[in-house]
Amino acid sequence: MRALWLLASLALCAPALGAESSVPLLSVTPGAGGQVIGVPGASLPWLLLFPFLPALLLAFTAFTRIAVVLFLLRQGLGSHTAPPNLVLMGLAVLLTIFVMSPALKTINAEAYQPYLAGSLTFNAAAEQAAQPLKTFMLRQTRAEDLSLFTEDDKTIDPQKVESVPLAALAPAFLTSELKTAFQIGFMVVLPFLVIDLVVAAVLTALGMIMLPPQLVSLPLKLLLFVTVDGWHLLVGSLLGSF
Repeated sequence: MRALWLLASLALCAPALGAESSVPLLSVTPGAGGQVIGVPGASLPWLLLFPFLPALLLAFTAFTRIAVVLFLLRQGLGSHTAPPNLVLMGLAVLLTIFVMSPALKTINAEAYQPYLAGSLTFNAAAEQAAQPLKTFMLRQTRAEDLSLFTEDDKTIDPQKVESVPLAALAPAFLTSELKTAFQIGFMVVLPFLVIDLVVAAVLTALGMIMLPPQLVSLPLKLLLFVTVDGWHLLVGSLLGSF
């Protein structure tokens, strides 16, 4: 699985590298005290991008929408520490892998395995691996968001994946994902907001203004969420939104 993610991430950088780019990231040369490992100057910019590749790759998948909705849910519940960040991030990653599994299987069958077998060069395999990701991203991207980044290029056909450059598709996809995530998050938070308003109004009417409304509303919100099987509904809605 890590190899698939690595190949997919490298596929994102392949178009920028160009077809003739074959500069090694590391070079080993014999020295007086043994072998010396150096970094060629031409490959240094791409080597510096490596720490950001996981974040970029997650931004090109379903992770953004899922993570934003889960954290908005916790904010709506009013519980700032439960579930913990690690639990929410773990659930977001697992759901992301599930959603992206068709694209990952395609990358493995059409790019990664042929590359290991030697039937495809690295650049060809990287370009082949980028196509399933671009197909997924284009399917989730709103037309108006894509046109925002492609309106000056008349050669781009939104109906053809190969004609849409990743430099324009990536920000359009992320913009669409954030909008969708906030739309879903609004529907998730709205019932909890109603409970907060009702509890605050009742406490004020009773003259209990010194009692924080969160102490009363949190158990009610948890009861509502558990009663309607909220995790099942939320996860099912997130998966269905793709």
